[in-house]
Amino acid sequence: MSAGSDVALHGSIVSDVSYEFTPCPICGAVAASVVADADDIRAEVERLWVFQGRRLDDQTPVHRLLDRVVFSQRPPLRLVACERCAHVYRNPSERREALERAYQDAQSASVSFEHLYRMQRAAFLTQARRLVDTAGRTGRGLEVGSYVGAFLSAMQNTAWSFEGVDISCDAVAFAAAHGLRVTLGGIDDIRPARPYDAVVVYNTFEQLYDPAAVLRSAHRVLRPGGVLSLRVPNGTFYRRWRARLRGPLAALAVRLLAHNNLLSFPYRQAFSERSLSLLLDRAGFTTVRVVGDTLVPVADRWTTWLGALEERGVKAFERIVERGWRAPWVELYAKRGVEPGGRRPVAVAAP
Repeated sequence: MSAGSDVALHGSIVSDVSYEFTPCPICGAVAASVVADADDIRAEVERLWVFQGRRLDDQTPVHRLLDRVVFSQRPPLRLVACERCAHVYRNPSERREALERAYQDAQSASVSFEHLYRMQRAAFLTQARRLVDTAGRTGRGLEVGSYVGAFLSAMQNTAWSFEGVDISCDAVAFAAAHGLRVTLGGIDDIRPARPYDAVVVYNTFEQLYDPAAVLRSAHRVLRPGGVLSLRVPNGTFYRRWRARLRGPLAALAVRLLAHNNLLSFPYRQAFSERSLSLLLDRAGFTTVRVVGDTLVPVADRWTTWLGALEERGVKAFERIVERGWRAPWVELYAKRGVEPGGRRPVAVAAP
């Protein structure tokens, strides 16, 4: 980035103390290339509203726009990609206190929570089966960022005993009302009587202020050989398809990004194979399985039948064509080593 644009960007946000400039949160490198500036992101937001507006009923309640066009975090001011590890992240980014406040204060209508719970539980049945298959045993588990408890509920169909932890008071209360064990707080508030056999972080890891610290805490609460599972957006996929938003493949790019909640980038960061491998390696984990996936289904009674059909078709196509680290979302399984800093993990693609 040129010095002139640097000054202009600083000047536009200098009065907003909620932001800070940072090096790469994974490898610490300063050198980074701009993926999208403020004007680019604004154009993505506008495209997202048009996209969803054509696929939602005119009478759609406002709360049903949550996580479709309205998100807990504001759109990024600028996105960059680390030149060393290809990690995609906001720079400037929200400070820790602003980020935590956004999620602690986030509220949803109970009907919206109930809708998310039912929809996500069906999708998480697949994650539950994968975890059981990868672990090869039964045991105790912890979900970090359990939100409404859909994964915890799906795990009740297995022989595992799972509990959750989340910083949202409303989400914890909702999960508890459904008979699920959830603690209000973060993973550092968890002091298990004995180590867990599995820790999962689904649709949360990309929103964390310090993902490396969470991995260190996961290492602390897991037994040696215990399973860690992460589900994260693929920053490489986002970069590849947002570059095609201008050109002959623009319409396809909009659909692929929007149907996977990547258009307008409502996340703090998105991982590359290199950045996530580096992070896990330093925390003492070895990757044993990588599964490429799409966003869970979001079509509901407020989605037009053509919109629902398109979503199913796009995601079915992606599951066939985009595998492993070419997919929009990546689900990764790793085993805890004895001490952090072991050998670099090697990702193994799996169907």
